[in-house]
Amino acid sequence: MILTKAQYDEIAQCLVSVPPTRQSLRKLKQRFPSQSQATLLSIFSQEYQKHIKRTHAKHHTSEAIESYYQRYLNGVVKNGAAPVLLDLANEVDYAPSLMARLILEKFLQEHEETPPSKSVINSMLRDPSQIPDGVLANQVYQCIVNDCCYGPLVDCIKHAIGHEHEVLLRDLLLEKNLSFLDEDQLRAKGYDKTPDFILQVPVAVEGHIIHWIESKASFGDECSHHAYLHDQFWSYWNRDGISQCSSGWCGTPGLSDSSASASQSAGITGARKHFLPGIFMKCVCK
Repeated sequence: MILTKAQYDEIAQCLVSVPPTRQSLRKLKQRFPSQSQATLLSIFSQEYQKHIKRTHAKHHTSEAIESYYQRYLNGVVKNGAAPVLLDLANEVDYAPSLMARLILEKFLQEHEETPPSKSVINSMLRDPSQIPDGVLANQVYQCIVNDCCYGPLVDCIKHAIGHEHEVLLRDLLLEKNLSFLDEDQLRAKGYDKTPDFILQVPVAVEGHIIHWIESKASFGDECSHHAYLHDQFWSYWNRDGISQCSSGWCGTPGLSDSSASASQSAGITGARKHFLPGIFMKCVCK
């Protein structure tokens, strides 16, 4: 689905004043009924992650962490079964899973002889039953299952959705009788960074020859587009010097004039095409 820049901005602006909860997502769907659930959820998640990145530093000062920890301790003394940590995260506008990480790290620093390693923290967040304090384990669990944008549960869901869409794309390529190499086959050939599929027989999309396809099970906003260019697409381009497509299953907004100009200088056309059913293709041509 292609949104106009104005439509995208309206959705993003609506998200500024709402908390990152499932209730907010339901209200968003009611306000924008013409947009798919997947598109709204992806925009919802991306906008919230931008907000967290902007405000991340203030939550990680020693004063803030100590304040959160003392508020947590005072809260569980009054009622250990209440969602103290989750309520605290919502009150200070911080992701519940990230708040759980802060408090867990502080707790382990207070009770262990050596600072906890990142792997230990991650393991406890994935399985809170490993946390040596039962009350904290329950508090962390509540944060993990109620966080719709961050945390190990969300990471698992994102990974599963990404894999599912790669399988769907593979099936569509097979349905179109297109010959291709997938990511595993490319790595076996020695590629370090690889697109999801390289077409062994290139195809034409709106007059451009396409050699490879990258599947993204998310909304392709401008920020994500530029990040993908920097982290992935340029390495494919510089290595292969070939035309390509990136597929955004959850849609994309129209580019602003500045972004369109930057894309043109990078060799990215403004072509948009439903080349395969259900897949939005953004053509990139040298």
